[in-house]
Amino acid sequence: MPYAERDFLPISALQHLIYCVRQCALIHLERQWAENRFTAEGSLMHRRSHGGRSETRPGSRVARALPVHSAELGLIGVTDVVRWETDPTRGSHRRPVPVEYKRGRPKPHDADRVQLCAQAICLEEMLGVLIPAGEIFYGRTRRLHRVEFDDALRSATRRTAGRLHELIGSRRTPLAEPGPKCKACSLREICMPDLARHARSVHDYMARSLASDLEIDLP
Repeated sequence: MPYAERDFLPISALQHLIYCVRQCALIHLERQWAENRFTAEGSLMHRRSHGGRSETRPGSRVARALPVHSAELGLIGVTDVVRWETDPTRGSHRRPVPVEYKRGRPKPHDADRVQLCAQAICLEEMLGVLIPAGEIFYGRTRRLHRVEFDDALRSATRRTAGRLHELIGSRRTPLAEPGPKCKACSLREICMPDLARHARSVHDYMARSLASDLEIDLP
């Protein structure tokens, strides 16, 4: 059953959900947000990719900040870049290749790949084409990584979209599950204020102790 347009959710929420269910709920249910160095760098990279001009070259065309949506997934968003390149199997026909820009490096989980695949499914639904692959550019490695939209990734993307609608429909924010991922999360102080204050107090204690040690007179 297709989703009604009023029920469409942001494609970006898929990445939040895979990274941390509570983070996703805080952002998309409770409308909480905070910036840190990682989110600021990511926002800057997206602004740069969106801010360039669309262009046409021999054999390819590039569109930036292209709005996309899918009634099947109930998702809506904006691509960083879509490149239309000549399809070698269909002569002069051009097929779209979604390209996502990320500030860091390839991750051990599928968040980036699922987000890109969702963009591809949106484009397929809108344009009536099959998109076999896309690309992710990582700022830390300065490399493009090809992502094949195989059956496994498409299934994972559809499952994640379903989980997202279930989470938002529940109107409930899950309890925190602290882990290594919390260190880089911009919502850490909102999510776990007591833990964040404790971390700061330990940091301050260590800083004061080091400063005290450095003040000892040498013989």
